Amino acid sequence: MKKWNWTELLISVVLAELTGGLSALLAGIDSTFYREIVQPPFAPPGAVFPVVWAILYALMGISAYLIWREADFGMRRRRALTLYAVQLAVNFIWSILFFRFRLFAASAVTAVLLAVLVALMMIQFAKVKRAAAWLNLPYLLWSIFAAYLAAGVWVLNG
Repeated sequence: MKKWNWTELLISVVLAELTGGLSALLAGIDSTFYREIVQPPFAPPGAVFPVVWAILYALMGISAYLIWREADFGMRRRRALTLYAVQLAVNFIWSILFFRFRLFAASAVTAVLLAVLVALMMIQFAKVKRAAAWLNLPYLLWSIFAAYLAAGVWVLNG
């Protein structure tokens, strides 16, 4: 069993967290705007999102590190990490579409795409290291919930 490289793990987690932080910064997230739009049922208060996303980004970073360290899986590892990067990019874009540009339809479609990409990423992760896939189950469930919220906002707010 390969020893953990704590520096690489930290870098992986910090990169995921910075992706979320930069997205939020560029999105110009406005809590007043979020409170003023019509929300679908079960929409949580705005204060829930930063906490949930911080946890999810940490789990993403840990799972990506677990895949990164599995050198024996060559092409599978590369596919898994490519999907990780793609879903992270789509995740990055979502907040900007929703908060900065208020493109509800585009953000709903993007949220659905993100949930699909997370599921595909988990499948690829499982081929390399099952634990890495399972670490993303909360992310998949939250992404599905976020897609529901985004679609609801689109329908309720035009």
